[in-house]
This record gives sequence, structure tokens and C-alpha cells, in this order.
Amino acid sequence: MNDVTDISSLLERNKKWADGIREIDPDYFENLSHQQTPEFLWIGCADSRVPANQIIDLPPGEVFVHRNIANVVVHSDLNCLSVIQYAVEVLKVKHIIVCGHYGCGGVAASLEDQPHGLIDNWLQHIRDVYRLNADELSKIEDKQALLDRLCELNVVEQTHNVCNTTIVRDAWARGEELCVHGIVYSLQNGVLKELLAERRSD
Repeated sequence: MNDVTDISSLLERNKKWADGIREIDPDYFENLSHQQTPEFLWIGCADSRVPANQIIDLPPGEVFVHRNIANVVVHSDLNCLSVIQYAVEVLKVKHIIVCGHYGCGGVAASLEDQPHGLIDNWLQHIRDVYRLNADELSKIEDKQALLDRLCELNVVEQTHNVCNTTIVRDAWARGEELCVHGIVYSLQNGVLKELLAERRSD
């Protein structure tokens, strides 16, 4: 584990990183400052173990990213909706990816029968996913298997929520090329699995 204890350490690490990049490519930051043409919007979990660019091995500038607890997309979240609108209407992304991950702390907390404070209001969205899939989930006795399946079902539900935004529906109505993907990431082996993909209907 790296020993990073204060902001000074972070700033020093940043300087070494930037110097190292410039040694390899002197024009890297100058070129990066003039472009942002990503084809992907990534809506993921805020978990520090799930960094979007690294997981899909793409450099800065290639992925527009929004993250929150348990990769939830709700129609009252103006932050998330603003990101989707900017990505679709300004950046013209071709793919929206909703990425959850196994072992998600937010999903696990939603299964607990105890108060967590303010975040319980947010976790209610995941509890709604459980309620909608109660027939299937109530039959899973193994706790880890239950958590894994709820992580998957949460991705599916949030992907449908993206598709049902006025932003995406309007983009499809205009005939724009846009695909919405639901994927899940394994912390155990680093591999992504696609659960569903939805494209514009002709």
C-alpha cells in the first residue's frame, strides 16, 4: 500500500507523474487540453477500486465519467441527468455504459436491516430493485450469491432508467446512433461482463 498521508504527498506524486508523461510525450498535455471527443459515457460506482479509464484501458479524453454510490440513475437526480444530456447532446457519445460491480458496499448496505443515516434515502432505490425482483431474490439462500445477483439486477434496472430518460428517448427519436449497455465488473479478476444492451428501435 502506498504511503500517502497528506495533500503535499499527493501534489508531489502528481508532479512526478506529469514530468514522467512529458518525458515520454512532450506534447501530451498540450494536445489533451484541446480535445474531448469521447465516444463513451461511463456511469459507475464511486468505489475507489473501480476506476473507469483503467478498467477499459483507455487514456484521458476517451471516456466521460459520472460516478455515485452504487451506480444509481434516478429521474430526480439533476446531476446525473445533466451529465447524460451533456454527453449525448454536446459530446455526441455513441455508447452509455452503466457499470456496477460485485461486492458493492452500497448494494450490501441496502440489504442490512439497520439505519445508515442520510444515505438510506439513496439506498431506497436499490431496495426498490429488490422489491421488483423479490420472487427471484427471496429464493437465494447464500448471502454472497444474493449480493452478486442484486448487483446485477441493480445494473439492469439502472440501465433501463437511462433508456427511459427523455434525453435518450429524444436522441433515439432523432435517429441518433446510441447504445446503452449494462455491465458488471469483478473485483476478483478484473473482468467486465455485459448483462444487456439496448439500441434505438427502427
